[in-house]
Amino acid sequence: MSPHLVVIGVNHRTAPIETRERVAVSSDALEGEVRAVRSLTGVREAMMVATCNRVEVYATGDDADSVARAVRGYFEKRGAAPYLYEHRDDAGVRHTFRVCASLDSMVPGDAQILGQVKEAFGIARDTGCAGPSLNKLLPRAFQAARRVRAETHIGHGQVSIASVAVDLARGIFGDLAGRQVVVLGAGKMALGSARSLVRHGAKLAVANRSYERAVALASEHGGVAHPLTDLPLLLQHGDVIVCSTGASNYVVGRDDVQRAMKGRRGRSLFLIDIAVPRNVDPRVGDLDNVYLYNIDDLERIVAEGSSHRAAATSAAERVLTEELDAYRTEQRARGAAPVITSLRQRFRDTARAELERSLARSLRHLGDDDRRALEVMLDAMVNKLLHAPTVALRKQADTPEGEQAEELLRTLFDLHDAEPARPRTETA
Repeated sequence: MSPHLVVIGVNHRTAPIETRERVAVSSDALEGEVRAVRSLTGVREAMMVATCNRVEVYATGDDADSVARAVRGYFEKRGAAPYLYEHRDDAGVRHTFRVCASLDSMVPGDAQILGQVKEAFGIARDTGCAGPSLNKLLPRAFQAARRVRAETHIGHGQVSIASVAVDLARGIFGDLAGRQVVVLGAGKMALGSARSLVRHGAKLAVANRSYERAVALASEHGGVAHPLTDLPLLLQHGDVIVCSTGASNYVVGRDDVQRAMKGRRGRSLFLIDIAVPRNVDPRVGDLDNVYLYNIDDLERIVAEGSSHRAAATSAAERVLTEELDAYRTEQRARGAAPVITSLRQRFRDTARAELERSLARSLRHLGDDDRRALEVMLDAMVNKLLHAPTVALRKQADTPEGEQAEELLRTLFDLHDAEPARPRTETA
């Protein structure tokens, strides 16, 4: 019997950023967390997707309730119980396809999520936490996502975090020529936003806990490197601070900014906090002439700016539905395979047994060549007799009639060892 799929997690729709901070998993810790989930009672396979917008566990097991209970317990220890969503079996498959195709993102068409899921699957596979079920599901979901991007305009004309950052900065400072942009950390989204600001004339500085890493990034992106200990100086002289470190506590505190503002002589300060957990104390936004936006603020603006792409989203949903139907058909066809194999084996074994009895009695005078000829003839006869039933069963594998036919064959030919392996129906 095929295992159940259970998907449980929190995302930008169900949980505030404070909750997502509590369950956040850094890239360095992801492998250990996946192993921890895989070791939970009842879990056969596990994968974890951890981004700034979502932390989800994809798990399989023989008993859906046991798997769900174990995974919920994992999240509940981190205080996420009121915000969890759950999808089982067919609903879990659909959710997986939608996530990979960026249709479950705050901004449909988000180009990053597919890469993030691929990375998560790679970790699950390399650690042995992914097995047959996830190894079938995820590549098929990736294929569907590629088709959505190729055949629709879901990713065209997309408003991005970087473009929003530029618009907000220009609204605060006007002309960005000569303005100082400071990146704290090494996040891709932060560097992307900084590059967009630099293209509009701003100067770049990069600060990191590892000064060597800061030097490498500054050299790559045409900026100046600083150790993170220069933060007070950077807050005083920078104009836009883009934060994306992996710190679990605030890197920029209210007192830090308050002291910096005294030396800025009334000049505005714009902070973009893309990190989860957040890098900037939210109380910073209460200070005069300080503008603070976190990842949820920015993506809300992005989503509002992308509302005109509804037609592309609808087209993407149609493509995804076709891909889901094809995947379900494939899975049901695979479900018929044990019955077909067992039926052929039953016919073949019966024919060979009767042949052996005849060869031991009335046909014992036959030589080796004649005996081999009879064996070939019997195999050909079995194949011809079962060809039509096999084709019919495979054609009907994705219909209720196919399921009834399989059950009838099990009963008529005593094929109870051929367990059905059908996908589960939606239970979420």
